[in-house]
Amino acid sequence: MSETLHHTPLFSLHETLGARMVPFAGYAMPLQYADGIMAEHLHTRAHAGLFDVSHMGQVIVRPRDGDMASAARALERIVPVDVLGLKRGRQRYGFLTNAQGGILDDLMIANLGDRFLVVVNAACKAQDIALMEKALVPDCAVDVLTDRGLLALQGPEAEKVLARLLPVVATMKFMDVRNETLEGVDVIVARSGYTGEDGFEISVPALAADHIARLLLAEPEVKPVGLGARDSLRLEAGLCLYGADLDTTTTPVEGALEWAIQKARRHGGAREGGFPGAEVVLRQLEEGAGRRRVGLLAEGRAPIRHGAALFAAAEDGEPVGLVTSGAFGPSLKAPVAMGYVPTALAAPGTQLFAELRGRRVPVKVAAMPFVPAGFKR
Repeated sequence: MSETLHHTPLFSLHETLGARMVPFAGYAMPLQYADGIMAEHLHTRAHAGLFDVSHMGQVIVRPRDGDMASAARALERIVPVDVLGLKRGRQRYGFLTNAQGGILDDLMIANLGDRFLVVVNAACKAQDIALMEKALVPDCAVDVLTDRGLLALQGPEAEKVLARLLPVVATMKFMDVRNETLEGVDVIVARSGYTGEDGFEISVPALAADHIARLLLAEPEVKPVGLGARDSLRLEAGLCLYGADLDTTTTPVEGALEWAIQKARRHGGAREGGFPGAEVVLRQLEEGAGRRRVGLLAEGRAPIRHGAALFAAAEDGEPVGLVTSGAFGPSLKAPVAMGYVPTALAAPGTQLFAELRGRRVPVKVAAMPFVPAGFKR
């Protein structure tokens, strides 16, 4: 691997485990281990997989006046999310928007009682941090956690595994977050993840990350899982990858993410608008958008990949849309994809055609997630 790539606190462990390392968002990251992507994917769906997501940005936002409401209102200047209504010990999905209503990044916001923890995507974290520092000061102190790792334990047996080390996690529900002590180490545990399965994300001090990861991997239900299976798992779950399915030209409504904009921030809400691009986003919430992110199921076994054009007819005609993510879905034993089409063609069951190796193959618009979610409500 190039010396210019950053290393996560688990880099040496990945090498020890025989991972195939690849560049990703400026980091050397494990694509897969010896069992391969398909086996890792299926193991996570059946048991528990451990992912290194330490490349993601972890940012603490703390109110300077000690009042969490002040920090919540400050955050609401940059996200269309109800942060003020986010209770202590809970987290919420959201996104940063630009003046055109486009998505700068998607992220998680957790209320830790005296501070918020914001987790952002690795490829966007420099710009996100700069934006937060500019927009939230002087109301808040913005501290980047450069000395932390982030582990994701995902799968139906994740609770059983983690509860052996930290019994309190069995009481947590989806999107709960807690400050805890694990093996004498101060950690932040959230019941969340990006696979569609039940599981936990564990923020740990960098110096303890290797130790905690090895403890989890010592459990018989757990195997290490790389970026390859993480991508196929999130795709089967209908979850977006920033830079592929979402970008600065995509609004939350186009991206089918309006569920993440709570009533308080919409027209007639207690704190309507007030975020970048609010005029565009609120109008689309009322009137709809011209295009829509949809799920796509193809016939046969050949995956329809990112960048494939979508057509309304088997022959002739200009493209009507574009595939933004596509792969073979190991759980479904079939190819799955997501893409953007005109809203008029976005209803489940709509017949479309995707370009594959110079020919058009039938695809149908499908409801997402492709695989039912396993979250603990």
